[in-house]
Amino acid sequence: MLFDQPDKTIVHFDLDTFFVSVERRINSALEGKPLLIGGTSERGVVGSCSYEARAFGVQNGMAMKEARRLCPEAIIVRGDAGKYSKASGEVTQIIKESVPLMEKASVDEFYLDMTGMDQIFGIQKYTKELRQRIIHETHLPISMGISGNKSVSKIATSESKPSGELTILKGTEKGFLAPLSVRKLPLVGNETYQVLQELGIRTIHTLQQMPVQAMENVLGKNGETIWLRAQGIDNTPLKPYYERESLSLERTFGQDTMDLVRLHNTLTAMTEGLAYQLRAGNKLTACVTVKVRYADMQVYSRQSRIHYTNCDHTLLRIVKEIFAKLYTRRQLIRLIGVSCSHLVGGGHQMNMLEDSVELIQLYQQMDRLRKKYHDSRIIKRACTMDQRNLDVWDPWNGEPPVPGGHRTA
Repeated sequence: MLFDQPDKTIVHFDLDTFFVSVERRINSALEGKPLLIGGTSERGVVGSCSYEARAFGVQNGMAMKEARRLCPEAIIVRGDAGKYSKASGEVTQIIKESVPLMEKASVDEFYLDMTGMDQIFGIQKYTKELRQRIIHETHLPISMGISGNKSVSKIATSESKPSGELTILKGTEKGFLAPLSVRKLPLVGNETYQVLQELGIRTIHTLQQMPVQAMENVLGKNGETIWLRAQGIDNTPLKPYYERESLSLERTFGQDTMDLVRLHNTLTAMTEGLAYQLRAGNKLTACVTVKVRYADMQVYSRQSRIHYTNCDHTLLRIVKEIFAKLYTRRQLIRLIGVSCSHLVGGGHQMNMLEDSVELIQLYQQMDRLRKKYHDSRIIKRACTMDQRNLDVWDPWNGEPPVPGGHRTA
């Protein structure tokens, strides 16, 4: 067990109520008014809400119907992922050209590793100036936290909002964290929070006093990690930022086939895998391509531009429509493939701007099971049961895969 951590300086930037801020940048008449961003139908979901709306009890992820009941005077704006991605890109470019190492955690959240930079200039002064530059050039409010690790910096940013700055000096991490709710700790979701509450653990101070072994017994392998973060210890390194341009999967059949049922089932399995990868990376796609290689090695492909999405049902419909138009030769097929390109940051694990609460909850539960059991195929459609597992990697962690994601069946 490693309780010590290297002497580092980690900065966390978080754009305040990002979707709301982008809409207000476009339409200044929305300033100071309760604003809801998301699906506009009765079954829509709140993707983001302003502080004015939060004062009425509205929260991100809440059903739009309930949000409207709590705050009838709220202005509702249907979100536009492409617009938010463009604004995120403006901020990303400024940070990327200003720091040696950056991790883009989501469309509105960034980590900077400034370790050693104090030998060249004052880190606090430099990062304050960088924050002011972002605000001046993009007209978007942003908050900042500085400490020796990612977890404490993220919590510091949260405590500095809205549009503030907070630095936690080395050695003061435990004291800073102690009075805060355990809900503030990374990895403490709703289920873990309920477990801790049942144990009488409501503040980080109480958790700090607990034996680490007790936390492991109650929370399993995450118990030690949560306990360490309560002590202000987090050795998680930054993941260097890079923009992935596309995701793809291909399947080469062991024997050439023109069995349409098998072909459709294979396309379904691949599309499900790609949709999960998109959600795992907080990404949306605006272009889907289907490729066919016939037995004579001739290759044909066709693509379709779509509204930004990472939802299985939308991508499946598009993929099947493309394949129906593409497969016209009625000859034996050697290989089929699906790819998603024109990727943008979605800001959430799934597209919170979808109009169905039930679908969002379904995808959340499916992805939770896949992550829990480290198996992307632990839950799947019945029609794909006879498909061999596609080795669907997590492209946002670890080593990037071989281009094409080629598999043989």
